[in-house]
Amino acid sequence: MLPTLAFCFYALSAGADGIDIRNPQLSAAEEGGYALSTDFRIDFNARLEETVARGVPLTFVLEFELERPRWYWTNEVLVRKSQSWRLSYHALTRQYRLSAGSLHQSFSSLENALQVLSHIRHWPVLETNLPPGERYQANLRLRLDISQLPKPFQVSAFTDRNWNLDSEWLHWKFVVPPPVATPPPAPAEHEAPAPARQEAP
Repeated sequence: MLPTLAFCFYALSAGADGIDIRNPQLSAAEEGGYALSTDFRIDFNARLEETVARGVPLTFVLEFELERPRWYWTNEVLVRKSQSWRLSYHALTRQYRLSAGSLHQSFSSLENALQVLSHIRHWPVLETNLPPGERYQANLRLRLDISQLPKPFQVSAFTDRNWNLDSEWLHWKFVVPPPVATPPPAPAEHEAPAPARQEAP
């Protein structure tokens, strides 16, 4: 997906039940707007490993919100985005597959698949630029989407904590930094004119 100028931020809270969010950063994208990069620690327990190995796919959802604080009312939500990944195992090829829409990658082990899921880089979350100096609040969450499980597993998931894989919301504040000044281009060096050719008499 998608190094540029990073926002200043301060993490306010980080709830974790099976997933920890680490070092979230928003940065200005080269084509305009802003992109998110972050890391996760995913505690994949034995129940979930067994479920995937039996051929039951798991869906993970990454949710992002950007808010403008308002002293006189609730925060104004400027953008709300989500991204889903489907983790599955194929017994014939003995490969784990991580899919996002029509794109997918195959892995020889569950550990390798989770390693890729744990590192989000340059995910576009906002297409427009923000005014320098403005203060905002960002919210981020990664969770296992229980509603995407087969019905029998959904019933078990509501009562079994092994299915409760959710980072909870992480909130942080940041200030949009001023744009980086572009140095003026160096003056072009003038080439000496070529000597005139003289024709022999």
